[in-house]
Amino acid sequence: MKQHIISALVISSLMMLPAMAQERQDNQTEAAVGFGGGMVLGAVIGGPVGAIVGAFSGSLVGKSVGDDKHIQAQQQTLEAQTIQITALTQKQQSLEQLQAQYTEAQRQLKTLQAARVSKLEELTVGMNVQFRTGTAEIEQHFAAQLKDIAYAMSLAPELTLDLSGYADRRGSAEFNQQLSEQRVQAVRDFLIQQGVDGERLTASAYGASAPLSQKESLEGDFFDRRVTLRLQNPDAALAANNQQ
Repeated sequence: MKQHIISALVISSLMMLPAMAQERQDNQTEAAVGFGGGMVLGAVIGGPVGAIVGAFSGSLVGKSVGDDKHIQAQQQTLEAQTIQITALTQKQQSLEQLQAQYTEAQRQLKTLQAARVSKLEELTVGMNVQFRTGTAEIEQHFAAQLKDIAYAMSLAPELTLDLSGYADRRGSAEFNQQLSEQRVQAVRDFLIQQGVDGERLTASAYGASAPLSQKESLEGDFFDRRVTLRLQNPDAALAANNQQ
């Protein structure tokens, strides 16, 4: 009789396992396995009483196994999230560093641009290309200065130059007008040869109409035979007009 009871309990526990596995989740499956396994082991060792005690003991063992797996899965998820957070933090720090570097580069660029414009203004403020009597030929000394002007303008593409040609009062008004035109054209052509875009150069000729001194003299005539260069900044002029 005892053996029949044990056999019945064993068969019953084995039949319970598939149904329990289909109807319950993973943690319940481990508990069911522990319950059934504990019942079988208890029945073999201790008979009906042992089967009952073994079933409850096995259920606790199975639940413990399920809890351990659940905890392990949670730990793995937490570790993965920690890695993601660390990576995002590093990316954020890198972006902040790049932003700081960009801001500093912009500041340095503005400083360099201001210095560049200031240097070009020093080169052109009051600069005159002087000429010998009756000629429009650029002297070597002034050619070197014009090369420097052309190079500076290549660094400041937003700037333009205004060229004004003059002549002294000797000779006829028509002759002096033509001579002043030839002189300003000579300077303009020279700058273009050095790489300056002709669209950035404006040229005007005034003949002998604007002497630097009211009293005519040999020394005064020398200063009147000239082409004057004046720096123009269209952006600055536009900004000034908008403020008016």
